Amino acid sequence: MQKRKLGKSNLEVSALGLGCMGMSFGYGPAKDKQEMISLIRAAVELGVTFFDTAEVYGPFTNEELVGEALAPMRARVAIATKFGFHFENGKQAGLNSRPEHIKQVADASLQRLRTDVIDLFYQHRVDPAVPIEDVAGAVKDLIQAGKVKHFGLSEAGVQVIRRAHAVQPVTALQSEYSLWWREPEAAILPVLEELGIGFVPFSPLGKGFLTGKIDETTAFDSTDFRNTVPRFAPEARKVNRAFVDLLEAIAERKQATSAQIALAWVLAQKPWIVPIPGTTKLNRLQENIAAVTVELSAGDLRDIASAASGLAVQGARYSEAAQRMINR
Repeated sequence: MQKRKLGKSNLEVSALGLGCMGMSFGYGPAKDKQEMISLIRAAVELGVTFFDTAEVYGPFTNEELVGEALAPMRARVAIATKFGFHFENGKQAGLNSRPEHIKQVADASLQRLRTDVIDLFYQHRVDPAVPIEDVAGAVKDLIQAGKVKHFGLSEAGVQVIRRAHAVQPVTALQSEYSLWWREPEAAILPVLEELGIGFVPFSPLGKGFLTGKIDETTAFDSTDFRNTVPRFAPEARKVNRAFVDLLEAIAERKQATSAQIALAWVLAQKPWIVPIPGTTKLNRLQENIAAVTVELSAGDLRDIASAASGLAVQGARYSEAAQRMINR
């Protein structure tokens, strides 16, 4: 497995990480715990050293899963988790990035993760009620206390990134990015490059859509959040299939799969980008990891850019309620 450094930091991780959310939350019922522990440990043996979780995934159960799975191999991996939500009766109930709350979350996450330090601690969503300088200051305190190594932001806009970075250097920004969600290219990627901040794209496979395994007839579990996403409405899926057709054409040429081309395309954009595709299946994990060996030539990338420029994505990437929590 190739390694990459996140920006100018000294955080070096596998070129492809593993997003663990879907094992416990978001894409239907939680999967079997022992099977997921085996999958996470298999990822380590295959060279993955970067694992992504958050307190809100479950809530709390995904951190516990990741902590138990990685405890025997903790020295070999970097764990990223996130703060920034308020909970009532065990359910997410709004944002909370008050400094005292951040410190409480860090202590609770350390326990669930069975570790004495969090490698990368992200603010999960920007909290308009708390100045980002106060957030960065709280994480700076945690870094000085030895509880956290690196500070990250998720779905933050340019001004928030700059303001946070001035207080405590930001190691990585996590946001959605893939061939069918390229919004970060306009303003986000240039500022990350300028400041030396790494980029960790989640949903690099378009929440599964770019694998080619989903079409307009696919039925999701009633608890799968994709049911609320306009981009996944049946009619939108039918139109958006054009992106999969494009990937499949390149995949045939490269003797690869659509998923591998989608991941190789993200990896090819910048050397400081580390995508974190999620999966609950060993064969998909192996397929995703093999994307690191797929080399897209300048000609391949030109062909993809040219074909993609003629495509328009149908449907918003989030429901209105979820979109309101994203600061740009």
